Amino acid sequence: MLAHSSRSATPPSPASEATSGRDLLTQVLLDLRLDGVEYGRCVMQAPWAIAFPARREASFHFVAQGGGWLKLPDADWVRLNAGDAVLLPRGSFHVVASDPDVPTIDIDAFARVPVSENLYLVKTGDDADVDPAARSVMFCGSMRFNLDPLHPLLAMMPDMMRAGELAQRDPTVPAMLEAMEREVSLDRIGACGIMARLADVLAASIIRAWVECGCSDSSGWIAAVHCPSIGRVIAAIHAEPERDWSVPELAGLMGASRSRFAEAFTRTLGETPARYVARIKMFQARRWIAQEGMRVAVAANRLGYDSEASFSRAFKRIIGRSPGALRSEHLHPRPRAAFEARAPR
Repeated sequence: MLAHSSRSATPPSPASEATSGRDLLTQVLLDLRLDGVEYGRCVMQAPWAIAFPARREASFHFVAQGGGWLKLPDADWVRLNAGDAVLLPRGSFHVVASDPDVPTIDIDAFARVPVSENLYLVKTGDDADVDPAARSVMFCGSMRFNLDPLHPLLAMMPDMMRAGELAQRDPTVPAMLEAMEREVSLDRIGACGIMARLADVLAASIIRAWVECGCSDSSGWIAAVHCPSIGRVIAAIHAEPERDWSVPELAGLMGASRSRFAEAFTRTLGETPARYVARIKMFQARRWIAQEGMRVAVAANRLGYDSEASFSRAFKRIIGRSPGALRSEHLHPRPRAAFEARAPR
């Protein structure tokens, strides 16, 4: 059996048999949500260069005025112009600067002015001291995915997604960019709050456009989801992560022998069916424990493990942390350092 349980599995449900890979991908995109953690409106006078440290949340930048350059580790500088937006889904370390030659200063060296609970206004000084020709205005923020950080879809995403590269393929992307530009130009009361919500929607639109238009590789998770036979199996696993799936059951969903199914699954996804099922179970467990505070023993029982100890070992092997530590963080959260979108003094 794929899960460590002595329970017998029930026959595949009609819902599992009817679910297709396309249905799964559609459902993932429909359920995808990004909630803004913090945002800052940064008004900067050239020359400037800010280093953003790596973080768990995704990073987002929208250039409202002026422009600059962005650099990821081991990558070339990328030009950002007014109206550009970029999403860094894994929150990688990066630098945003007025010019590549400007010495970098860590973000913690700058100041901020709080606007509300999760919004910050940043200025280099008095408005009278800012030269409009050398001024850049950026809307920077961090976002939290509702998907598990180890979800196959997130693992496939590039380190940086540019809205401009997808705008011609998805009409919703330029519409969002135009809406954000309009909010900045009008400078009305509450503009920062509206910008934050627009940024959340834009980031989700960027990911959808990337899935639909920009990641048509013949291998990997999305290719497997699109495959009629393998996609049916993946959809069933995601629909019922608590199920004690066996290789013969999954092979039956594909309509193939056990050996043919295992070979096709491993070749397409790069991991065995047992490993994939275990990962999806742990994603579900992490959501229960980290978001709902579910007791570890209850999660272990719901996922079909015979003991809390065997479940905890599997959880730590896949997630990298013990379920007990994760639940403790949920029950006793540490004060989270605020995202400080700042500009040079």
